[in-house]
Amino acid sequence: MLTQAMDNTKMDLLRAGNWMTSPPHTVDTRKTYEEAARLVEKLELSCLPIIDDKGYPVGTITINELMHALLHGEHHQKIDPAMHAQNHYIIKENTNILDLLAIPYQHFLIVDASNKLIGILTRRDVLNAISHYMSQLQQEKSNAEILSAILERAYEGIAVVDSNGILLEFNEAYSRFTGVKRKDAIGRHVTEVIENTNLHMTVKTATPDRGVLQIIQGQPMVVHRIPIWKDGVVVGAIGMLIFEGVSEVYEILDRLQSEKIKEKGTSTPSLSKQQPANTTVIDRIIGSSENIEDIKRLARKAARTIATVLITGESGTGKEVFAKNIHQQSSYFNGPFISVNCGAIPEQLFESELFGYEEGAFTGAKKGGKPGKFELAQSGTIFLDEICELSLIMQTKLLRVLQEREAERVGSVNKYKVNVRIISATNRNIEEMVENGQFREDLYYRLNIIRLHLPPLRERVEDIPILLAYYVKDICKKYQLPEKTLSSAVVATLMTYHWKGNIRELVNTVEHLVTMTDKDHIELDDLPAMIRNSPSYAQQVAHVNKNSLIDQFKTKNDNIEKVLIIQALNNAQGNKSKAAELLGIHRTTLYQKLKKYGL
Repeated sequence: MLTQAMDNTKMDLLRAGNWMTSPPHTVDTRKTYEEAARLVEKLELSCLPIIDDKGYPVGTITINELMHALLHGEHHQKIDPAMHAQNHYIIKENTNILDLLAIPYQHFLIVDASNKLIGILTRRDVLNAISHYMSQLQQEKSNAEILSAILERAYEGIAVVDSNGILLEFNEAYSRFTGVKRKDAIGRHVTEVIENTNLHMTVKTATPDRGVLQIIQGQPMVVHRIPIWKDGVVVGAIGMLIFEGVSEVYEILDRLQSEKIKEKGTSTPSLSKQQPANTTVIDRIIGSSENIEDIKRLARKAARTIATVLITGESGTGKEVFAKNIHQQSSYFNGPFISVNCGAIPEQLFESELFGYEEGAFTGAKKGGKPGKFELAQSGTIFLDEICELSLIMQTKLLRVLQEREAERVGSVNKYKVNVRIISATNRNIEEMVENGQFREDLYYRLNIIRLHLPPLRERVEDIPILLAYYVKDICKKYQLPEKTLSSAVVATLMTYHWKGNIRELVNTVEHLVTMTDKDHIELDDLPAMIRNSPSYAQQVAHVNKNSLIDQFKTKNDNIEKVLIIQALNNAQGNKSKAAELLGIHRTTLYQKLKKYGL
């Protein structure tokens, strides 16, 4: 069996439990379709599992079904699980994701030993897991066999190209959809087989594209394109075609919007995305490296509790992003998220900012007083950033609030109850500060119940191409500029750059490149001076120059190679397989060379 061919590490990587969203947002059978729609809109979900009063899954309601119910005036009707019982598949936490490839379901509900719902896995999660796994495969025989099995079992269409855009793999699912036989596709340039493709450009730009629209056979389809790296060079790319057209969804959205315009004063919730999708779901945090996936899994577990969380990491690693995502996935998600930068507020004002003050508490106090951050965060989450910048006096006062779950405004004699989730963060070595007496040990233990340490960008190098792809698109859109691309040499340089400022520095660099470069394709010479003066830039230039010399040598020998191929074809009487055998090369390599020489 396929699963028996993999070692324990790979098996663990492909466990469904490692990729599920847990706990999933759910809706019970007592809720109405309108209530479910509002929850879907707020959380930007594609579906909601339906559970009974004991927590057992009884169905799944999708965004399409919700829109259908709203369009037919079923706003206040209770959800009928019998109508939504056929659009999901129930699995266990240890299920291997490879076993889900051939199952044509969009949502997988994960249950424990007692069959209670503990997580949800979407088709997109499955594909992300597979693409993450495929990107780790090397050119070993055993791994090639696994790759071949994945291609043949996949419900989605998968294509693999080499560095020249020549198709190396083209699975049966893609073949059925395009009408091009696999044997006729392999060896041809991808643009000749798949219409409107950009897979060959993924090789050149080294930038992944996830969830983009591509018109194939007249239908808008969702595709993923992922570059394949080896020894710091892009050697190919994987393309995945998701068999789920989006035209029907757009049509329903348009109809729903039209209905809303006609129905003046109606409370029908709009499910259309008027704003760009926010990144308030942990799975949307950009990155798929082992480091960041481990942190995401821990963050999901942290969100299930009400325990305090301490997030550590260098400046610019995304501590507040994780704090917001934990809040959004927690039971406090209906409440506010209040962020406090402990290092930006003067010490003499900190107590009044944190706990509020009464009218007349001090000179210049606002009439009627002012609520503090803890009051504003009631039933929500308060994020105390740069917690190590608090003075020892303020640390003592904060500790008392954490212990008693009560606070008191400055100038008041009455206390108010504190019902907030507390997440704190620092870029300093808090353990060393405790050791030196700069941070209270008892407060440290109160804050450090769950610890998330975010790795610096230089320790998650494989995420850099994904981050670059996202921010290039985002910044082009922000400044209303034509979409730009990065050369593979630029991406390779940025992958070896030190990034002292982490993601924040990367975003600033991308913004500089996008706004200061006039051309659409960004090359090595366009990089800012700080990066051009770095060792990573010098190494990449040397690598490019070395390749240029090799290319020159190859050009001189092209004529000889072409003659040998023609002779082999003549000797094999046009049989390409036999000609490849005579030349001592793989048939796919021969197809590439035939294309190269126009034979």
